[in-house]
Formats: sequence, C-alpha cells, structure tokens
Amino acid sequence: MPQFDLPLPQLREYRPDHTAPADLGEFWKATLEESRAAGAATRTEPVDNGLALVDTVDVTFSGFAGDPVKAWYHRPSHVEPTAIIVEYLGYSGGRGLPHQHAEWVSAGYGHLIVDSRGQGYAHGNRGDTADPHGGDPSAPGVMTRGIGDRSTYYYRRLFTDAAFAVDVARELAPGVPVFTAGGSQGGGITIAATALSDGIAGALVDVPFLCDFPRATTMTDRYPYREIVTYLASHRGAEDTVYRTLSYFDGANLASLASAPTLFSVGLMDLTCPPSTVFAAFNAWGSDDRQIEVYPFNDHEGGGPHQRRIQLDWVRARV
Repeated sequence: MPQFDLPLPQLREYRPDHTAPADLGEFWKATLEESRAAGAATRTEPVDNGLALVDTVDVTFSGFAGDPVKAWYHRPSHVEPTAIIVEYLGYSGGRGLPHQHAEWVSAGYGHLIVDSRGQGYAHGNRGDTADPHGGDPSAPGVMTRGIGDRSTYYYRRLFTDAAFAVDVARELAPGVPVFTAGGSQGGGITIAATALSDGIAGALVDVPFLCDFPRATTMTDRYPYREIVTYLASHRGAEDTVYRTLSYFDGANLASLASAPTLFSVGLMDLTCPPSTVFAAFNAWGSDDRQIEVYPFNDHEGGGPHQRRIQLDWVRARV
C-alpha cells in the first residue's frame, strides 16, 4: 500500500474542520463524578506468575457506575519501581495471563495493564471484565454499541474505566510518576485517560484509533471504523446523531484537554488509522511538550520494537 494520505508537511499542519462540543469538559466531569460516587475499594490479590524477577497482583477496581474492572499489576521483585506505566489495550484484546507483559518491569517500572470491558476475544489475550450495560441495536464489535446517545455509548464506560485506572496506579505505587501508554485503540484510550486525569508524567500514544471520526469513517474501509460505516448503511439518516455522539469521544477533541508531555507515533501507510487522523489528535494536544515519530513505510504496526526503544529512553529521561 502506497502513502495515500496528505503529504507529510500538510499532515504536520492538519486540523479537522469540525469542532469539539462546547460542553465536552462538563460532560466528562459529570460522568466521572457520578461513577466515583458509586465506587468501592480496590481489591488486590498476589498471584503466582511463574517468574522469578517479577511480582504480579490481580487487581479489581471500580470503573464506570462502580462496575468491577480487572487489571494486572506487575512490579520488579527486588527493587522499588521508579515509575508506573498504565497501559491500555488494542481493539478486542484482553489483559491476558499473569506471566505476560514483562518488558516495562524489566526497565524497573511498575506496569498496570488494564482490561477493556467486554473485549478480550482476540490476539491470544483473554479478557476478564464484563460490560453489564445494554444498548440499542449495533453492528458487531463495540464501535456502535449505544451510539444513539452520548450517555449510552460504549466508550463512555471504557474511558471512565481508563481514567480511574490512573487513580489505582497511584494507590499501588504511591509517590512515583505515572505514565499512560497504548497503541491503536489503546492509543485512543491513552489520549482520553490523559485528558481526564491530572498530574500525568507523560503519555505514550502509538498509532491511535478513535481520532477524527468523520474523516476516518469516510477514508478507510478497514475495521473497526468499518463497523460505524456498516451501521450507517442500515440506519440511513442517522449521521448527525452518530457524529454528535462520537464528538464526545474523539481523540482529536479530547487531546486539547491533555496537559502532559506526550510521545506519539504514526505510520504513513496505516490504513487502519489514517495518518491525518493521528495528526489531528497530535496537533490538538494541549501541551507544547509533544513529539511524534513518523514511520514512512509502515502500516498499522507503526514503529514496533523501534518505537518501544524510543519510549524507554523517553520515559527514563522523565523519571
């Protein structure tokens, strides 16, 4: 697949022509306050992960509406972590098994890997968190679940879970810097969690999904954006309602509320998350301390292990 989006100089300047809802901040403030009122104490239980140098704790915390959300907390066995990385997962992924995900711990950090409610059915990584809330008819997957209204949309619940995971990280590793991280859907969640939380030391946002919905859904035929197209093909005339709902969850809008330093990545041949949609969020980021690594010949895998090494250096410089 050739480079298909805007030329790189134009991408660096690109901003969507749609605007964020005027009450974006108020909507999220009310959402978080309502769910905090329904919350319960975090529960932790050590587990045997079969590893000699990593300790793992099974974490259950209160997310949206007080619903239980699962996470693994990994930490070095014999030293105190110097930071904690809160990681959010790609589409359809789950937190997996307790012996996985040792890379951040090997660098000396705590690592909280957060389940995505109602997902965890692909990539060999199971999920352990249900999504107990129903919704109107939707296309397969979660992209259109409850899409008729911002109050019922799936990502209202998932983004709330993500913001509360930051609070949990501070409970588990008091006094150390908290970084947010994720790729694809996890990158979009990272944008939201950073925007909805205070005091984040840095955000690692790789090839983010859930950004600039109006452009993405008319530019790529790949899933998961295709789920929205499938829905609109059957629900003719629903475009205004759908895009109004999505505007409250769009990374290109939420990014403006984020004040932490950030490191993005983008693949210029990415058909899943077109480069302009990534730059839409990056260019809107609310802090001038921002950096983006560009991979001209890569699809949705982005920089892969090359990007991880850059991230390791970037985090180390801020700890």
